[in-house]
Parts: sequence; C-alpha cells; structure tokens
Amino acid sequence: MLSGKNVLLAITGSIAAYKSAYLVRELIKRGAKVKVIITEAALKFVTTVTLSTLSKNPVYKDFLKNTDTGEWNNHVELGSWSDIMIVAPATANTLSNLVSGKGDSFFLATYLSCKAPIFVAPAMDLDMYKNESTQNNIKILKDRKINIIEPRSGELASGLDGKGRMEEPEQITKIINQYFLDKATLKNLKILISAGPTYESIDPVRFIGNHSSGKMGFALAREAEKRGANVELIAGPVSLETPRNVQRINVSSADEMKKEIEDRFKNTDVLIMSAAVSDYQPLKMASNKIKKDELEMSISLKKTPDILKDLAKLKKKQIVIGFALETQSEKKNAYEKMKKKNLDAIILNSLNDKGSGFGFETNKITLITPLEERKFDLKSKDLVAVDILNFVEECI
Repeated sequence: MLSGKNVLLAITGSIAAYKSAYLVRELIKRGAKVKVIITEAALKFVTTVTLSTLSKNPVYKDFLKNTDTGEWNNHVELGSWSDIMIVAPATANTLSNLVSGKGDSFFLATYLSCKAPIFVAPAMDLDMYKNESTQNNIKILKDRKINIIEPRSGELASGLDGKGRMEEPEQITKIINQYFLDKATLKNLKILISAGPTYESIDPVRFIGNHSSGKMGFALAREAEKRGANVELIAGPVSLETPRNVQRINVSSADEMKKEIEDRFKNTDVLIMSAAVSDYQPLKMASNKIKKDELEMSISLKKTPDILKDLAKLKKKQIVIGFALETQSEKKNAYEKMKKKNLDAIILNSLNDKGSGFGFETNKITLITPLEERKFDLKSKDLVAVDILNFVEECI
C-alpha cells in the first residue's frame, strides 16, 4: 500500500538520525515517494548528500533556497504534497515544540501546515523519556490524533539500558504500510468515475460545450484511490493531472464517453457520473470550417445519448451515483432524474449557492437517495469527495 504514496520525513537532532537514512531506503523499496526535511541539529549526525541520494529528491532545511534570488521553499505546498508525515527521530525538545505550536523553523512551519496523518517516533535517553514533561507532551500529541511510534527498550547512547531507542526503520515502515492497509476500506473495489465536460463538434474548429472543469471528478478519483479502490477515470477535455494509480481514459464527445463507460460497466462495482455531458450535439458536423459569410447562422441540434438512462437497463449489482447541477426547482428535478435513471443516489448542487458549481475549488452538495437527504456545508471539492466516498462505503 506504500506504492506511489508521498511520504514526508522530518529528521531532528538525535543520535538516532543515522537510522533515518535506512528508513528512507525502506520506504523507497516499498515504492513510496520520499521527501526529507532536516533540522540544523540533525546535520551533525547525517548529511544532506546521503539523504538526497537515497530519496532522489533535494533535502529541505531552510525557508530560503537561494539567498541571492530570494527563491524560497514553500512549506505549505510541501505539507499539501504529503500523504503522510513522519518525524523520526523526534527528540524531547521536538516533542515540546510540536505541542507548543512553535513555527520558527521550516520543519515546524511545515508540520503546522500539514493536513496529512502524522507519525512521530521519539528517541531520547531513558530518564528524558520517563520525565513527566515528556510524557505529558506525548499524551497531548496523542489527544491531537498524532500517531506515536513507541520507542524500544535496549542499550542507549548514555550506556543505560531502558526505553528510549527509536523504533527500527523496518518496523516503522511496516507500521506506516499497515496504516494505509487499514485505511484501504475500498480495497479491490472497481470504481468508474466520469469527469469534465464533453465537446460536440460543429466543425473542425468549433464545438458546443460547457464550463465544467472536471475538478470534482478528479477529486473523487484521488479519494477512491486513497481508499484502495481500482479506479478508472473517463475524462472529458480538461487539463488536470492524472491522479496516481488511476487509469485515465480521455474522451471528447458524449458518444465517446458513452462507449467507454458501457464497455466497462459490466465489470464495475460503483459508477460515479460526475461529468457534465452536453445535452445536445449538432445534427451533422461540417467537414470544413464554416466561414463567416452570413450575419446569422442556425445549427440543427439533436439530443446526445442519455448515458445514465441507457445504463439503467444494464444495471445489476452496481451502485450508480449521478450528479444534478440545477438553477431552479432543484430538488424536484433531482428526484425526477434519480427515479428516471434508476440511481442509488444523486448529488445535487445549485448554481444559486455561492462558491458551488463550475470553476470553483469548493462545492456545496445535497446527497439524495430514495430514503433520505443529507445536506453538507460549502467545503473544498477534496472534502466533498470524502463525503461521497463515505456514502459509498455505507452502501457496499
């Protein structure tokens, strides 16, 4: 489950820092992508050359990347990049700083910015570890949902024998891998997601389309992959990065999207139809560019295929979720669409809600089933995807 995961490793100033080089290697062997932050104190025990060679990435230390040009390292972007953050080793001083909320270093600022799960592996001498202040700090971190990797007992740098040795890199890797396995609640489930607009060609240059960005569908694909699903993404013409471990199939028109979805539907467990498929297409596409000769021009249109309605005839065990973007009579239209197309649920959003709909990074939805309605507040599309996939988990 570590394959393709983005792991951010922070190394602080303990003699156990040498083990972090082995930890980087173990994570890389499992297929993870690793980026490393190192503190000034940790540089006394391990070098950036070693860590950058093993991780195949530059090592982060300071905010400033180049003092002459002012180029800087963005701690917020680094925190957002990570699927998980590991602080190993974490000294007693580090634990205190994490609890206090200090942000006076690149490491601490990144920690405060990180929204991913965080694992902390303490390493210190026996009496420091047993000290009431250290134990209180560990308790506070646990209360804040920070995962503590308990240190081992054994011979310590001081010559004493007791608890305080950082857990071995192989075991830390197993703990992180198991964490992702436990989160893989949709493991082996085949989820098919459509995203983006469709373009219906008028001639080789022009088309009928809509303003869909595809961001909601891509957020759903990312979240489904995180939960261990086998995800196929049928994407209309959008310029978005393909989520890792997701098979992307690019299409342009409604006819192309219909074919790709129907070819896969039989072997699909869940279909989430978030694409904004054009309702109409030209009756006939002109073979050459239409010249601007007349003051007015009319185009004969026909309906595009109703993908969800046609799939209703093929539906057996599949869970099918549709989307409805409305501007008036929102709930009435959504309920009619759900019933007409034999959907298990429909996601309603309204262009009347500020921050919802095409082009925004946020969305506000109502999840409607034949039995209930669930209203959600305005939130990022990534968090909306979490809500929708939580519903999918309830259905399986």
